[in-house]
Amino acid sequence: MSHPHEAHAHDAHAHDGHSHGVSADADRRYLTGALALIGAFMAAEVVVGLLAHSLALVSDAGHMLTDAASIVLALIAMRLAARPAKGSLTFGLKRAEILSAQANGITLLALSVIFLYEAVRRLVSPPAVEGGVVLATALVGIVVNVLAAWLISRANRSSLNVEGAYQHILNDAWAFIATAVAGLVVLLTGFDRADALATLVVAGLMLKAGYGLVRESGRIFLEAAPAGLAPDAVGARLASLPGVVEVHDLHIWTITSGYPALSAHILVRDDLDCHAVRLSMEHELREHYAIDHTTLQVDHASPETLQLSTDQRSTDAAHCRDPHGTAHRAHS
Repeated sequence: MSHPHEAHAHDAHAHDGHSHGVSADADRRYLTGALALIGAFMAAEVVVGLLAHSLALVSDAGHMLTDAASIVLALIAMRLAARPAKGSLTFGLKRAEILSAQANGITLLALSVIFLYEAVRRLVSPPAVEGGVVLATALVGIVVNVLAAWLISRANRSSLNVEGAYQHILNDAWAFIATAVAGLVVLLTGFDRADALATLVVAGLMLKAGYGLVRESGRIFLEAAPAGLAPDAVGARLASLPGVVEVHDLHIWTITSGYPALSAHILVRDDLDCHAVRLSMEHELREHYAIDHTTLQVDHASPETLQLSTDQRSTDAAHCRDPHGTAHRAHS
């Protein structure tokens, strides 16, 4: 009679989601410093943009508002994710970081649509723009955003939450460069439509960054395998280890940024130690795939389950109530 052997491999470092030696406290300090810079400049830019009749400046200020909001969300998500797991929340609130990243992405997409519409409207009927004021404000904005981006870049960007805030700031820096060019063109040539054209560039950058954040956070919510990691390749490698007969019901997903997890049902030869085979698998997953959180159910393979000539469905049904996914078998 076969007996199931289940084990969980955990790594405290992986639980924190910080793979670059950056502490959560340091992350919060960097993000708070960037928030202070962004908030102060944003308030001044709204006033100047309205006085100068510059949509590019007002759109930049709107983008900076989302920058500030993204940093606030990131800070809140960090606090929530750090709370220990308890009760029904067996993974704690680690997915709060992914919710924050998705909110940042959706906000970028929504603002890009608004600014695209307004830019097209102003291309048709451009208002008079104070080119000198736009240029001066944009140059200051470039400095502020470069400093803010530098601060956030020192935090742990392997976190999709921090990366979301960083993408906001980085896009705003590029937006200010476009606005500065527009201000210079208006100042030298009087071509007021340059302001609306710069806004189109800003909207395009926001659209690209927003789509990337929504896509990556969506993969995590849909329990997809980490990008670049093929479950079939992992299953085949595990099945090739000495003593392994079959690997099935293999699941690989991401709990939060930098925190992949794996579960599988393993059949091993009847004459081998299940625990030794399991330890070998855990080492393989940790060293080759950086997966530390694993749940492996290891059983001895009975003669009935080793009849590889029988139908796939009946073989799986012999040891699984609801078999699914690819069954990876050792090569004879």
